[in-house]
Amino acid sequence: MTLAMIEKPADLDQALEVALEGEIRELVRRDGGSLRRRPETDSELVANNIGTVFQRVAGTSVQEIDGLIAELQTLRSLLQDRGARVQRKLAEYAHLSQSAIKSTKIIAENLVHWKKIGDYPPDTVQHSWLQSRDLG
Repeated sequence: MTLAMIEKPADLDQALEVALEGEIRELVRRDGGSLRRRPETDSELVANNIGTVFQRVAGTSVQEIDGLIAELQTLRSLLQDRGARVQRKLAEYAHLSQSAIKSTKIIAENLVHWKKIGDYPPDTVQHSWLQSRDLG
């Protein structure tokens, strides 16, 4: 039985109950005939047979529970790995975002500096002034 098959806890209880009843009926039919033929004074044999029935039923249930535990552990490991990957990606994104903000501030400061001087850098302004003076 896998986790995908279990829709509700009540369904799991009902499925386990039905499986348990079926196994008990089968074992009683198989082993019950031989118990009826023997005298009831052989109570030790009856106790052993009942113990065997419960061990078989419990063994199947324990195996299913062990399988579910293994599957849950696998899912837990997968979730932990994915959680760690998401945390790494968030840290990378935060670093990239901070770098973008710093770059934008530097660009904005430089644009303000250029606007104070004028449309051209200082060297270009002086160069154009000298050219216009020589031509005139």
